[in-house]
Amino acid sequence: MGEFIGKGRKARRCYGFDEISIVPGNVTINPNEVDTTWQVGGLKFRVPIVAAAMDGVVDVPFAIKMSQGGGLAVLNLEGVQTRYENPKEVLERIAKASAEEATELVQDVYLEPIKEKLISQRIEEIKKGKGMAAVSAIPQKAERYGKIAQEAGCDLFVVQATVTTVKHLSKEYKVLDFHKFCKEMKIPVIIGNSVTYQATLDLLDTGASALLVGIGPGAACTTRGVLGLGVPQVTATCDAAAARDFYHRKSGRYVPIITDGGMTRGGELCKAFACGADAVMIGSAFARAKEAPGHGYHWGMATPHANLPRGTRIHVGVTGTLEEILFGPARLDDGSQNLMGALQTCMGNVGARNIKELQLTELIIAPSIQTEGKIFQKAQRVGMGK
Repeated sequence: MGEFIGKGRKARRCYGFDEISIVPGNVTINPNEVDTTWQVGGLKFRVPIVAAAMDGVVDVPFAIKMSQGGGLAVLNLEGVQTRYENPKEVLERIAKASAEEATELVQDVYLEPIKEKLISQRIEEIKKGKGMAAVSAIPQKAERYGKIAQEAGCDLFVVQATVTTVKHLSKEYKVLDFHKFCKEMKIPVIIGNSVTYQATLDLLDTGASALLVGIGPGAACTTRGVLGLGVPQVTATCDAAAARDFYHRKSGRYVPIITDGGMTRGGELCKAFACGADAVMIGSAFARAKEAPGHGYHWGMATPHANLPRGTRIHVGVTGTLEEILFGPARLDDGSQNLMGALQTCMGNVGARNIKELQLTELIIAPSIQTEGKIFQKAQRVGMGK
């Protein structure tokens, strides 16, 4: 499998969202009558969209608001929310910094030690606001922070790194035993990120409640440029979904796949589900919300790395409320608002009554799908030409 890219060296052709299209169905359904719900660890959500654990996207009020809308937002336990008593002041400084100052400022801001009392405090604040509390940490911090989070009443714990594998070698620090960790945690554990069939299969066997798929596609992520790593999201999602389905047939346990990153518009989100995702995780689309703490700026979790940043601060602007971004009415013409309306309409047009059926819809390779007939939009920089 694959094509020769040089003498004796083959590479597999992989695909991103711009290169494929969803084929309409032979039966259509009223979009208001489709079921968009998904489940993870026994918890059921009406909105299959998760807000990413990034400081410009999720704080306590945003997590509560997202929960009220039927979705889920993940709070980063290694961000400004747990380093500072008053993170708003820090976020304002980051937003006001020039492009030249931004990376150095972010690196400096994240040198402040994490205060464990703030982990409990933030989770308690979300629960007090009747929100669903989901938090994240890197594997090296998962055991310590997982215990604190669980005792504080957390609902979901996410273990997330740029690349996560079950087998990890290190003499410098203690390696997390995912099997043991998932077994000992009394709340659902989501693990990420991976992009290959085998790595997904290995992670599924840990007892995780869901997996995150995606390396480097995020709007603020520079991993693909800095490290040369990544697999386009269409192929990564299809491969992970194939592993999920094989594992389900073998074990009888169904573990949801969450496509993480690379989606800013409704069409990309719909394609992720058609490729096999059970839910999606997005950052930049939510960073545009009036309720987001980044003031129209967005940066990744690896941006503050002291020696090798794998992210950057980008300006996405404030374009609408969280309500408008999720449910409309859309006030923009580029597909970045009313994401749930887009998903429901797509499901109706392919005849999918639920997410499972959308995963089975026909896909085609269509490299001209974004440009065919769009010359005026492109020239005028409107709609799909932006």
